[in-house]
Amino acid sequence: MAFVSWKEIVLLTGLVAGCYWNSLSCGFVFDDVSAILDNKDLRPTTPLRNLFLNDFWGTPMTEERSHKSYRPLTVLTFRLNYLFSELSAASYHLLNVVLHAVVCVLFLRVCRLFLDKTSGLVAALMFAVHPIHTEAFTLPMLIDTLRQILRGKDGFPYAVLQTLLKLIVLIISTLLLVIIRVQVIQSQLPVFTRFDNPAAVSSTPSRQLTFNYLLPVNAWLLLNPSELCCDWTMGTIPLIDSVLDLRNLATLAFYTLLGLLAHHSLRYRHNSAKAVMMALSFMVLPFIPASNLFFPVGFVVAERVLYVPSMGFCVLIAQGFKIISNIGQMKKISWLMIGVLLTTHAVKTFNRNWDWESEYTLFTSALKVNKNNAKLWNNVGHALENQNSYERALKYFLQATRVQPDDIGAHMNVGRTYKNLNRSKEAEEAYLVAKSLMPQVIPGKKYATRVAPNHLNVYINLANLIRANDSRLEEADQLYRQAISMRPDFKQAYISRGELLLKMNKLTDARDAYLRALDLDRTNADLWYNLAIVNIEMKDPAEALKNFNHALELSPRHKLALFNSALLMQESGEPKFWPEANRRFLMYVEEEPNDANGYFNLGMLAMDANENAAAERWMRKAISLQAGFRSALFNLALLYSQNKRETDALPVLDELLQHHPEHIKGLILKGDILMNHKKDTRGAKTCFERILSMDPTNVQGKHNLCVVYFEERDLPRAERCLEETLALAPNEEYVRRHLSIVRNKMAAMSAAGHALSSEKGASVSSAKEEKPQGVKEAADETAVGVKEGRSAEAVGKAAKGEKNARKSSGGAADQSEPSDGSQTGKRTTYKSTKDIKDIEEKRAAALKRLEEIERILSND
Repeated sequence: MAFVSWKEIVLLTGLVAGCYWNSLSCGFVFDDVSAILDNKDLRPTTPLRNLFLNDFWGTPMTEERSHKSYRPLTVLTFRLNYLFSELSAASYHLLNVVLHAVVCVLFLRVCRLFLDKTSGLVAALMFAVHPIHTEAFTLPMLIDTLRQILRGKDGFPYAVLQTLLKLIVLIISTLLLVIIRVQVIQSQLPVFTRFDNPAAVSSTPSRQLTFNYLLPVNAWLLLNPSELCCDWTMGTIPLIDSVLDLRNLATLAFYTLLGLLAHHSLRYRHNSAKAVMMALSFMVLPFIPASNLFFPVGFVVAERVLYVPSMGFCVLIAQGFKIISNIGQMKKISWLMIGVLLTTHAVKTFNRNWDWESEYTLFTSALKVNKNNAKLWNNVGHALENQNSYERALKYFLQATRVQPDDIGAHMNVGRTYKNLNRSKEAEEAYLVAKSLMPQVIPGKKYATRVAPNHLNVYINLANLIRANDSRLEEADQLYRQAISMRPDFKQAYISRGELLLKMNKLTDARDAYLRALDLDRTNADLWYNLAIVNIEMKDPAEALKNFNHALELSPRHKLALFNSALLMQESGEPKFWPEANRRFLMYVEEEPNDANGYFNLGMLAMDANENAAAERWMRKAISLQAGFRSALFNLALLYSQNKRETDALPVLDELLQHHPEHIKGLILKGDILMNHKKDTRGAKTCFERILSMDPTNVQGKHNLCVVYFEERDLPRAERCLEETLALAPNEEYVRRHLSIVRNKMAAMSAAGHALSSEKGASVSSAKEEKPQGVKEAADETAVGVKEGRSAEAVGKAAKGEKNARKSSGGAADQSEPSDGSQTGKRTTYKSTKDIKDIEEKRAAALKRLEEIERILSND
């Protein structure tokens, strides 16, 4: 290796830093989102072996939608390491050559093989590397060796023998690894359509002419990268339909130049020929898999496949500069040319970095280069859609349908955007257009081989749209079944159908749909979660908890599984589950720190455990996050009342009733506090009258109002009130007894000549403040015995089938939460054994107290 001075190192480092420093402000865009942000293989919980089983985007290589692990950036290091190890090993003795190849190189090639679909062709690159270093396979050397063999001369040139032995090891190892890889991907190629690569499905000679023309197009991108585009699929480059097309001249010129360079490198032995051979090897061999020579690829042009060829191109530039700079009169001109070249390309690189700042800037820059690619119009629409700018996104999606009228994905995007704009009629029409463009089923032919798998989502999206109308549920189910019939391993169809069947209360069928989806993917935490929701609906909490736990094993931070499993354990009535429930609620609030529901349920757990300080803290936190949180306000007031902090309870109840003036339990509790602790019969009376204005048949409110009349010494009115209450609840024995007590009291007072009512509404003396069961019993039975907001929930639905044509969502479960502290979705209410026991104890206490009240009143 030539000596490299520190000045050259500093210059090169500064040039690179200057070109790319602004890229640090760019985000993840385009394929980066799928390959990095959404790639489960990159998560710490994913086994390392998945890197070798899945492709660049984390998709199993056994799936037809897999891109078969094309990782150009990832494998570049493996390629270079392998190349340098080959170069350094070429001068070893024979035994060292073999050991080096078997031990060191083979390891690098194993890694590269599972990470890069061009790995097999890199072996050919190594074949070209040897002539550069050993001169064993230059054309003159091969001719001389062949001539000596034909003449029967003994001996074999050592350089040739050394190189042949190494190449034999290389070939054998390559064949073995290729066989292993073929077994991994099950001999399947990715599924591409004419939208990805139109020439691949064109007829002769259009197919051959277009494929050959793409070679000079790629070469021109290396020579003059003035117009770069992130996506060259669809109609970016029109097909060449005739040999008379002038673009064929570019193809002819390219092959002529390539032939001249190859001839120069094979004919001569000097260093210039070696450099050209090296450059051609780097430019041609790694590009072969992208050339459509062996199999069609999923793009027309892809700038990423030029990473390694660009190294060979740089070698050619450097060699040309070296030759010109050695010519005396051309030295200054050559330096000027190389300076201009570096400056212009550095500026171009710097400006190009800004295009990658966001998806919107990237795709709009691409549209400046090519307006005939419907995918670019779609992707700009996606970028605007992610910003919730649906009206602007719709314009780009509609333009995509004009550029490519038969683009199924574009019509799906239009439908989804109309749906987001609440224009259901237009959305359905767009989905129907997309559905009409789908190929018809051909008996005996595999459907998935003729259409991109994500296009089948049109059935899912259309079904998700129309099932909002309860009268069209069967129609939606038919669409799901149609998608499944076209692709029996269509996991998303089973998920969406399971959600629909749950809505239709076909619980067994819903369970079967989720189980079928789990057969296809047992590593999907959302599927286990959705199955648990079905178990809750089927009144099988034990099985539900087991499936929630499965989901958490796969995804320990699964928010919905954490919340609902904790709620299920809380409502089980088993104190042994409460510590784990508390831990899961704490994890949930770490994930969702602004969700008041998590803190509320932590407060309810603390109330169950009689941890009053913690309960108060969590309830206060929930209320601070969600003003007017109905259940949190009531239970906090109840907590204060139970701990004889009635003064603290009243402001909380006032806040509750300010937001929810119809809250009957809150009115009962407030009336109880006003009667028993504030001696405010007027305020208590207002509370109970408000209850009856909302619900005239409310027995508890009516009875408690009767108690107020008794407190006010208005016995006739109390009598009439109790008679009306008894008419409402003729089976309530305590109302009948209270009525009897009041009548006896009235009879005794009449016999003594006392007035039966008090004009001033004065209360009885402190010795007679006990009353006929009244408010306390109501509070026992409705407020204390069963706390508000305690229900185990079947929240969350199966992953929505709504997908766009560019990306596919991972099937995350969905949930929304209303302001009253409960969460949407199907629910099953559980009343714990402890709650029932508390109610019975309070009833017994109330009856005992009733006897004492009757004794006091009878002696009055």
